[in-house]
Amino acid sequence: MTNPTKSRRRFTAQQKQEAIDLCLQEGLSCNAVAEQLGLPSSSLARWVRQARNSFGEGCAYDRGQAGLRDQGLLTSEERAELNRLRKENRELRREKDFFKLAAAHFALARRASACGRSSCRREVSPDRGAR
Repeated sequence: MTNPTKSRRRFTAQQKQEAIDLCLQEGLSCNAVAEQLGLPSSSLARWVRQARNSFGEGCAYDRGQAGLRDQGLLTSEERAELNRLRKENRELRREKDFFKLAAAHFALARRASACGRSSCRREVSPDRGAR
């Protein structure tokens, strides 16, 4: 459970880059670097994964399994674009649904005004069927 009084630690871009460099260039494991620097190992692993996806660098701590784990992961820019496109898609669907309802409403109103009644029903004569 999280402590509401404890503030969340923030790391500068320089701190993140130094930690990532230790993993990628020095070949140290993320757990070892995180322990040395006093960082959460999960945060450092995420930073390294993002750096590897963004720059295509391999990381020695993965021991060759990076290709299997990172298939299909997106860079930060791709993720931002995907979120933007999903939002745009949602808005376009809402607009389409609105116009579909509006068209149906106006079609019913036009049909009702054409026959002069609020509810336009076809009259049925016994010898000819529907008129």
